[in-house]
Amino acid sequence: MEPSNDTTDLAAALRAAVRGTVDFGTAARALTTMDASNYRRVPVGVVAPRDAGDVAAALAVCAEHGAPVVARGGGTSIAGQATGTGVVLDFTRFMNGVLEVDPGARTAVVQPGVVCDALRAAAAPYGLTFGPDPSTHSRCTVGGMIGNNACGSHSVAWGTTADNVRALEVLTYRGESARLERGGVGVPEGLRRGVDALVSGRLALLRTGYPELPRRISGYALDELLPEKGRDWARAFTGSEGTLGVLTAATVRLVEAPGARALAVLGYADESAAAEAAPGLLGYGPLTVEGMAADLVPSAVARAALPPGGAWLFVEAGGADAGEAESAARALVRAAGDASTGARVVTDAREQRVLWRVREDASGTATRMPDGGEAWPGWEDCAVPPERLGGYLREFRGLLRDHGLRGAPYGHFGDGCIHIRIDFDLLTREGVGRFREFSGELADLVVAHGGSLSGEHGDGLARAELLPRMYGSELVGVFGEFKDLWDPDGGLNPGVLARPARLDEQLRFAGMPEKGAVPVAFAYPRDGGDFSAAVRRCVGVAKCRETVAGAEVMCPSYRATGEEMHSTRGRARLLHEMLVGDVVTDGWRSAEVRDALDLCLSCKGCRSDCPVGVDMATYKAEFLHQHYAGRLRPAAHYALGRLPEWLRAAAALRAAPVLNAGARVGPFAALAKRLAGVAPERPVPPLAARPFTRRRPRRAEGGRPVVLFPDTFTNYLSPEAGEAAAVVLADAGLRPVVPPRAVCCGLTYVTTGQLGRARAVMRRTLDRLAPAVDAGLPVTVLEPPCAAALRTDLPELLPDDPRAGRLADGVRTFAETLEEYAPGWEPPRVDRPVAGQTHCHQHAVLGDAADRRLRERAGLAGDLAAGCCGLAGNFGFERGHYEVSVACAEEVLLPSVRSAAPGAVLLADGYSCRTQIGQLGGGRARHLAEVLAEGLAEAGRVR
Repeated sequence: MEPSNDTTDLAAALRAAVRGTVDFGTAARALTTMDASNYRRVPVGVVAPRDAGDVAAALAVCAEHGAPVVARGGGTSIAGQATGTGVVLDFTRFMNGVLEVDPGARTAVVQPGVVCDALRAAAAPYGLTFGPDPSTHSRCTVGGMIGNNACGSHSVAWGTTADNVRALEVLTYRGESARLERGGVGVPEGLRRGVDALVSGRLALLRTGYPELPRRISGYALDELLPEKGRDWARAFTGSEGTLGVLTAATVRLVEAPGARALAVLGYADESAAAEAAPGLLGYGPLTVEGMAADLVPSAVARAALPPGGAWLFVEAGGADAGEAESAARALVRAAGDASTGARVVTDAREQRVLWRVREDASGTATRMPDGGEAWPGWEDCAVPPERLGGYLREFRGLLRDHGLRGAPYGHFGDGCIHIRIDFDLLTREGVGRFREFSGELADLVVAHGGSLSGEHGDGLARAELLPRMYGSELVGVFGEFKDLWDPDGGLNPGVLARPARLDEQLRFAGMPEKGAVPVAFAYPRDGGDFSAAVRRCVGVAKCRETVAGAEVMCPSYRATGEEMHSTRGRARLLHEMLVGDVVTDGWRSAEVRDALDLCLSCKGCRSDCPVGVDMATYKAEFLHQHYAGRLRPAAHYALGRLPEWLRAAAALRAAPVLNAGARVGPFAALAKRLAGVAPERPVPPLAARPFTRRRPRRAEGGRPVVLFPDTFTNYLSPEAGEAAAVVLADAGLRPVVPPRAVCCGLTYVTTGQLGRARAVMRRTLDRLAPAVDAGLPVTVLEPPCAAALRTDLPELLPDDPRAGRLADGVRTFAETLEEYAPGWEPPRVDRPVAGQTHCHQHAVLGDAADRRLRERAGLAGDLAAGCCGLAGNFGFERGHYEVSVACAEEVLLPSVRSAAPGAVLLADGYSCRTQIGQLGGGRARHLAEVLAEGLAEAGRVR
């Protein structure tokens, strides 16, 4: 079914009928063209229904206008079934609640848009959990899990989603309501009679046509309607990928959560050896049997946490308490015996989370090969009987070699289900042809091993065309009849499962510019200088859509607004559509892209937290540079983006006292903020009466010289941090050398997209620091975002200047300088608890390991808040950003400050973080250097 050409009438009718939101605008359509697959289908509009009544009203309108409908949850589907050409129903905005938890019955009633982790959190107070947990559990929805029959790492213990569904409330395309459960009492009479007749007429085929294995997800589960299986309509519907009906509510089973867990990590020579060992561990009742080869494990993690081997099994054991869980894990180690190359049992919860993050991020990290090449889904989750997995993997590797392809298998070895991203060339006709040929041969290999083309994510657009190879044409014909009984108009997710589209059509790469066709300012070294390749990094796994702050930064604006357009993925999708040009049609001048990037804080959290390393801060700077080329900019770009120039002028004129006094006069301050594009709610920070470069710290006698970088913020706004750092470095036996004039990293120009000026500023800085850089002196930068800019933005904007790379290599944080160049120095013992903020750029670019070790040696106990403070340089000062800025601060930072132990030291090395804490009532935070300098003074060590 194709949508009506007259979308204006369709949109108007939907707005009249639906209480939720109806959006047929460019941005809404662009945001939903793709999921986490290789496919792209452009919808005509997006509807976010408020309740089942809204769903029924939307379906009635769509049926009247002949518009197809596709239900969408978190959009993390890997086979393309969450894309569509008609009307997308977005359940995440309103229909996202847990309606009831019944601990006695161990069930929950949920709406389709509820996130898996939200359901698990609601069940946790009762000692219960929802068993299925895909690696996207922090953002995928239960409705999507039911659509795909999702599984996750704990399926060896708790089964697939179908095993955990009790009853479903659905609506057909024609608006009939049905309650699906065992027996089919709640199914409309006509549908029930038709399906019963279909099943009764094909009993032999349905009893013999399905392979027996734990992860058989492909096709329709018509065998669940056999009389000996209790005619379970809910199980038969699960995995139908939105092609039969639209889910409005689900009753799901909950399972008892173990009181404690321990992780047995078992090493093997390679993934085939690990796969062959996996079935032998199932008899010990593990919660998981997950496999991963060395290609997907970061070397640092491998060295620190994994036993010897080329591949590993992550085998989780549960118990009533920690001792019982550990005992069960050690029994698994003994069961592995000599087949294992090494083993360890991990009981610490934090260390377990680190290891599980490696596994869960694999769907993203696997998209980049070790040499930087791109790899894609398409054969992400085929499954074979577990006892045949080892042999299958060996033949699979051989098939890859035959086609000149590469990939790193990982996944649910205990269930025989393999995930892999393969370096298909999906950009050229020849490459797409090879993709098609390989897909057919791999389908035959899977079938030869008694397997399923899909073992978790569904068939979608990626594999449905190949279902006859698995099931035969007769059974696939029955699938078509089943679809027609439910949806005779073909209005629900056409092209998926029944009468599928070709697997090499509708690929999302069609229309993207060729390499080098988009002139850009940054070098994009990780993407071969290709902006299109940089944008393609986003494969849609949507880790940026996590709704609960954890130990990471990405993506604070999404958590503040809940809007897809303010997630890293949403922004990347809009940039993709801008490059393709048929939805977003005005290129770099796009207002839709500009508006989506407006609330990007440039925190760089995605650079480290996104599994594929999307760097939206850089993409935003590039876009603003191109968008405003030859045009008038917002006032804040001139006032805040060029802040170093204004501060330098104020210092030259000795105007700080006058300006500070003026900022305290209400009408004058209000007018100045209005003209400068500054948020009226923001107090203007005071300027230092005397810049740091004029204070000239006491010269240490002897000692190794280190450059103490007088960045704009330290020099003009917080010189006390610079003075304190000089004191500490001197006490450590180093000789801090401060350039006589302020130098600038160019950060404020970068974040506002004034990249021409940024380059000029950076070149001036290189000129001024050239003697020190040529002498190989370390450059200590107190302000984390300035250090990050010198490490990353500088060489990426000046790739042809060899001095840029040398300076970047020489940059050290304050703590890194002390650890590397004064390893024997003993800091003063402060012995107080701490609270405060690790700067988001330090988290994303620099790392804070040296800081944590320095704090520990000084007796500063406790962790600093993760996340972003919300001020983020110019962002929180710009008009229109105040509410989001405060929301970001209220997420983690301010609650941690308010709950700090009595006498706690407030630490924040970033000037923005200190300002945010101070302006929002959290107290006075200081740079670590200030706290240590004060400790030296109290200990009598400052002369």
